[in-house]
Amino acid sequence: MLPKKTALVVVTFVALLLLPQVIPALANLKSFELSAIRSVWDIPLPDLPGLSDKTVLEDARAQRRVLLAPKNLVDPNHTLDRFYETLRKAGTVRVVHYGDSPTTADLVTGDVRALLQKQFGDAGTGFTLIARPWAWYNHRGVEMDSSDWKFEIAGSGAAKDGRFGLGGVTFFGSAGAVARWKLKDGRHRVAEVSYQAQPDGGEFAFEADGAEVGTSDTSSDEAAPAYATFDLPEGSTQFALRVTRGTVRLFGVEFRKAGPGVLYSSLGVNGASVTMLSHAFNAAHWSEQLQHYNPDLVVLAYGTNESGYPQFVDTTWGGELKAAVRRVRAALPQSSILLMSPMDRGEHTKDGELDTIEALPRLVKIERSVAEETGVAFFNTFEAMGGAGTMARWYNSEPRMVGADLIHPMPAGARIVGELLYRALQDGFNEYKLRQLKESVGEGVQPAPAKPAAEGEPLK
Repeated sequence: MLPKKTALVVVTFVALLLLPQVIPALANLKSFELSAIRSVWDIPLPDLPGLSDKTVLEDARAQRRVLLAPKNLVDPNHTLDRFYETLRKAGTVRVVHYGDSPTTADLVTGDVRALLQKQFGDAGTGFTLIARPWAWYNHRGVEMDSSDWKFEIAGSGAAKDGRFGLGGVTFFGSAGAVARWKLKDGRHRVAEVSYQAQPDGGEFAFEADGAEVGTSDTSSDEAAPAYATFDLPEGSTQFALRVTRGTVRLFGVEFRKAGPGVLYSSLGVNGASVTMLSHAFNAAHWSEQLQHYNPDLVVLAYGTNESGYPQFVDTTWGGELKAAVRRVRAALPQSSILLMSPMDRGEHTKDGELDTIEALPRLVKIERSVAEETGVAFFNTFEAMGGAGTMARWYNSEPRMVGADLIHPMPAGARIVGELLYRALQDGFNEYKLRQLKESVGEGVQPAPAKPAAEGEPLK
């Protein structure tokens, strides 16, 4: 039995922790979440004598991670296996991540990229647009500057042919137009420019640290996607593309390093909805683009903008999402596909309080059902980050983790979401390795054939 005073202190402490849970008026005083117990109760598993075999020990640790991890990543059909298998083989792993304005600024995606590249290797910056269509367009690790370009954005209504390359923006430049990129390190060895070959197409030159490394003539008898690859001198960090003759139509440039690792391209279009993929993109053109880059994983992260239109959510959202998934699957039947739900989105209620926008939970529920129906993976960002009211809490936190619009996360908030997605993928990868291990053990261990008994010898 505990001493009387000690017991009284313990009871008082527990009561103070639990009081905000039962008295709503004291919610702001909450200092401990009961639901957090599972996530912090993670005692290291020692190398016990009974678990001395490394395979058995890793199996036990993997099972513990499965039990502790919240099920925000749902993949009953194992559609992420291609992605996991490429990670396991330690080759070049390609990810293309489509989304709206946070993706445009490389928020969340920049953090996932950094974490994956730290663990599995850095294969390069990935796909970057020719110029900034929006002042806040960003690709982490890349400084950009340009002049004399015109552009059209998918879904804007101006471009009629639906050819926007991989990234959703098409750029037009005449002689004198320049695009510049400065990368954070000098280990990139290849730059591949994506463009539209066309009759009367112009010419552009590519430079590395001020020296020309090649040119490309974009003229062709017929309009078709094309690519120009340039070898980059070791150590070069500053690159430029100059239109030297006529008019060219470009889509973007992919910077790659020589070694294996993760190549994670952030493909955000400001204000976009999933209808950009289901309707605005020319199906044949986009299919060719996807097949050229051949990603191991395609992430579709939409829903924030759509959540402001309840009727659209309740009538059309699911069908448009299915159409986008069908397009991706038709182009890339072997690739992994992941639907990533939107983050929480806050609004001011009639009472002046901050709460989750009314249609968002329904949208997330519909998205999960679409994932189940189409057989792709689903990550519930909304629940993973805390569910309803998260943006209100983030806005009132110190420092703030979301802007005043209660939609766009600050870098600290984006980092949390990026880490949540990364950890979910990491847990899925560990489960995949465990499945592969069990399958290989099951297939590899066969009972030894019985030795025939000699004549007159009793059977054993």
